[in-house]
Amino acid sequence: MLKQRIITAVLLAVVFLLALFGSSAAGFSLIIAAVVILAAWEWADLAGFVGQPLRIAYALLVGACLAWSADYIALTDQVIGNREAARDLLLGACGFWALALLWVQGYPSSAVLWGHRWLRALMGLLVLVPTWLAVVLLRAEPQGIWLIMLVLLIVVAADVGAYFTGRAFGRRKLAIAVSPGKSWEGFWGGFAACMLLATLVGLWQGNVLLTLAIMAPASLASVLGDLLESMVKRHRGIKDSSQLLPGHGGILDRVDSLTAAAPVFALGLIVSGWQL
Repeated sequence: MLKQRIITAVLLAVVFLLALFGSSAAGFSLIIAAVVILAAWEWADLAGFVGQPLRIAYALLVGACLAWSADYIALTDQVIGNREAARDLLLGACGFWALALLWVQGYPSSAVLWGHRWLRALMGLLVLVPTWLAVVLLRAEPQGIWLIMLVLLIVVAADVGAYFTGRAFGRRKLAIAVSPGKSWEGFWGGFAACMLLATLVGLWQGNVLLTLAIMAPASLASVLGDLLESMVKRHRGIKDSSQLLPGHGGILDRVDSLTAAAPVFALGLIVSGWQL
């Protein structure tokens, strides 16, 4: 099992890096759109649509929403023509994540507000479409490739820091009804790791305070993205979003933290004008 997990992880990393460094901004946006559509097929099951026709229809709906978003922000090969529209969509996405925080805190009682399958389907749109939009926005920036790598480093730092700190010191549960393995000690360990990363990036970039202000919310959001998917899976009664990735579960199981971190990071960047 561990060998299979390692092989899959290496293959995923190689494919992703080839796509990121070897394709144009437009090509990369199409690749990420394909990934998001597969994730939408998984989310349809989380929402409670078990039959394949409904799951495929939901994935196609998400694909249509991505196409609409591309037109709305006037996306071309290398440029987002309407950055104000992109900013407004990201603001709406971040507003959703603020609401999601309350749902996670209130679970299982909060399920009365979002537990119906059509509401979970709507939730999937609010999770997946802004993720694609944020990645596309970052890739269109002058240092877009490295901005995307930075978001991934934020997620990894939060995850690795939380894992080792939680293993060593974890006592108080963070959200026991949603994810019993997570602790407050792990949460703060992950946040500290991200702040160390942000400080190093800020020293290199020349503006530590602004870098911290951009990266800290993204770090916190990454934890929320993980918890939201865990909450929906627990409500649905399943362990993994699918079995598409041997040893890893589904696509959503690998990108859940990114679904919240990327929109928050992209909004901070577009509002502040911060660049690497």
